[in-house]
Amino acid sequence: MAKLALNKSTLNREGKNLKAYRQFVPALDLKRKQLMAARVKIRNDLLVFQQTLDTLKLQINEEFSVLATAEIDVDRLVKVEAIELDYYNLVGLQLPKLGRFSVESQQYSKLATPLWFDPLVLNLQQSVRLEAEVMIAQRQLCLLDEGLRKTTQRLNLFDKVLIPTTEKNIRKIKIALSDAERAGVVRAKIAKNKRRRLAFT
Repeated sequence: MAKLALNKSTLNREGKNLKAYRQFVPALDLKRKQLMAARVKIRNDLLVFQQTLDTLKLQINEEFSVLATAEIDVDRLVKVEAIELDYYNLVGLQLPKLGRFSVESQQYSKLATPLWFDPLVLNLQQSVRLEAEVMIAQRQLCLLDEGLRKTTQRLNLFDKVLIPTTEKNIRKIKIALSDAERAGVVRAKIAKNKRRRLAFT
């Protein structure tokens, strides 16, 4: 670390730095609060998606227990045809959200399948979409946690390191300048007294 020059130009520079650092702190604190609020909201959304998905899977298992005896390949019945992610900006953080999403159902004969088959297909389509929503919400949480960690680090850097260090430097420079000014006054008085004594001799 470079040695601190105890002069007025350094004092001015440190004063400007302190002013700039103090302007960053409220903005970083606001960003941190917004990220925390978004994280709470997305956690709640994830919980709702997960509970809905669990309920739907339970419903599928209960209502369509006939599937165990039927010779139907449920895994191939519904598949994702297209999934696109959109991104939105949250205080400088790019978060994904579900954009275009479409599922495709395997062709089946309406006459050759039982009546419960259509609701089964609809429930399976809904569960596939919910699984996508859960994965995206989990990704959003990971990104928010990382963004929150970085923002907190920056906030701590300004709040606990840069601002206190700069304030300490300013105090040190002011004391040194004050001491130098006092020493100058004392030297001037001594020189004046010496001249006066020399004038009398």
